[in-house]
Amino acid sequence: MIESVRETQKKYCSRAIVTAIVVGFFLIAGDYRPIGKGLVLGTIFSIVNFVLIGETLPWRLGKVKSKTLAIALGSIIFRYALLVVPLILAAKLEQLNFATTVCGIFMVQIMIIVDHFRAAITSTFRTSIK
Repeated sequence: MIESVRETQKKYCSRAIVTAIVVGFFLIAGDYRPIGKGLVLGTIFSIVNFVLIGETLPWRLGKVKSKTLAIALGSIIFRYALLVVPLILAAKLEQLNFATTVCGIFMVQIMIIVDHFRAAITSTFRTSIK
């Protein structure tokens, strides 16, 4: 199970960071530095959050219900606190755009949704060809 979690993390995190870097590069080259930097910063924290979700999964399996609840709540609180860091930086620093930092925080989730839509469209297209 852990290997499948790691493969999923690798797949979506790689896509998220590559997308953020490519889009961020063009934004920075196009003299939209705060927008590009905000996107990359938010994506980095999105990836860290996604990896932490996968790392805490084994801690919750096979435990007593009360202990599982404590671990889950602690994990959620820690991850939310972690996601506040880029938001505070974007709000305080002129070098970062707040809106694109928020978009970056959702970059892994966006990659997951895009992958599912792509798979659905591909399967629909294959079905219609037959």
